[in-house]
Amino acid sequence: MQAPRAQLCRLKERDRPAVAFELDGRPASALAGDTVLTAVLTQSRQLRINEFSGQPRAGFCMMGACQDCWVRLADGRSLRACQTMIEPGMRIRTLQGEA
Repeated sequence: MQAPRAQLCRLKERDRPAVAFELDGRPASALAGDTVLTAVLTQSRQLRINEFSGQPRAGFCMMGACQDCWVRLADGRSLRACQTMIEPGMRIRTLQGEA
């Protein structure tokens, strides 16, 4: 099965240092200065699955007002992906039921 394409494609600023993180149990890489939202959407088609509708979500307002970009870390903490900078070693869970 072919992996789905990413939602975002980086066009500029490709020379920033790489930041390793984990996305749904798999190694992933972002660039220093990326938000969690950008880091996830350059790797995946969706940010999360809506817990009420079961539909994929990819953020909406991109400024922290709409509450659509909440994701969980492996330790259970929630964070707003559009306002949180990616950090080395983050373990992000976008799938329901992931621990």
